[in-house]
Amino acid sequence: MSLIGIIASQNYSRIFNLSVDYLVVAGGGGGGQNASGGGGAGGLRCTVTATGGGGSLESALTLQSGTNYTVTVGAGGAAGIVSPLSGETNGSNSVFSTITSIGGGKSGTTGGSGGGGDFANYPSVRAPGSGTANQGFAGATFNSAYEPRGGGGGAGAAATNVTNNTGGAGGAGVATSITGSSVTYAGGGGAGSSSTTQSGNIGGVGGGGNGGRNENNPAATAGAINSGGGGGGGSTGNFAYNGAAGGSGVVILRYPNNRRITIGAGLTGTTSAASGGFKRTTITAGTGNVSWS
Repeated sequence: MSLIGIIASQNYSRIFNLSVDYLVVAGGGGGGQNASGGGGAGGLRCTVTATGGGGSLESALTLQSGTNYTVTVGAGGAAGIVSPLSGETNGSNSVFSTITSIGGGKSGTTGGSGGGGDFANYPSVRAPGSGTANQGFAGATFNSAYEPRGGGGGAGAAATNVTNNTGGAGGAGVATSITGSSVTYAGGGGAGSSSTTQSGNIGGVGGGGNGGRNENNPAATAGAINSGGGGGGGSTGNFAYNGAAGGSGVVILRYPNNRRITIGAGLTGTTSAASGGFKRTTITAGTGNVSWS
């Protein structure tokens, strides 16, 4: 064999395929101001334990060593603010290679999971937003202008439609053991309330923020960082008008423990020690590339 042939053979032998499991969670939607619906959770796609929207478990990707694969961690949506007046926004998408999870819907808007319904400007009604198939569920509607608004949908369950004297709670997220222990992500945001006596208004398990309540009751809270949780809707009354921001997303990668990952510029991430035959890399912010050797 010629020298060129030997070099080509050696280079070819360094290329291999590997199977990579993933959790890709988008940013949660923001909660609106002035007794608004809760933000929907970020879309969730996963190959371990369970995935979003009640769909079938996703399949691991077969990737090639020495090749760059894009990763983006979606930011949470902005909160609705009373002064200076600023509207809430959807969460941003998260991406790994060919996998995209859709950002959570702001109150009253479709997204990975849908935002809760409300009166955008009474008596104008915003219907609850729908979720994205195999990523998340819909937000909830509400009873009347004088009762709490709808909670945001979660990746694991729709928000429950509001009836008299119950709070607009966010839908539950999805639990996965991709990290080696069970963790729940992508809960919907609780709705804001115009009442001093309402129960509920809590965010869905998996990082959903709580809705604000009237007068001296607590203000809305943001979705948890790196959970994809929806933000809580703001209350009415003399305090806590503002909504709260959605939680940022996260990308977690699980791969064979004899392989080494390179996390490129623009990304923030950490890799755990090998356990159970796998390494796990958690990417918490940014946009860039990863590769394996």
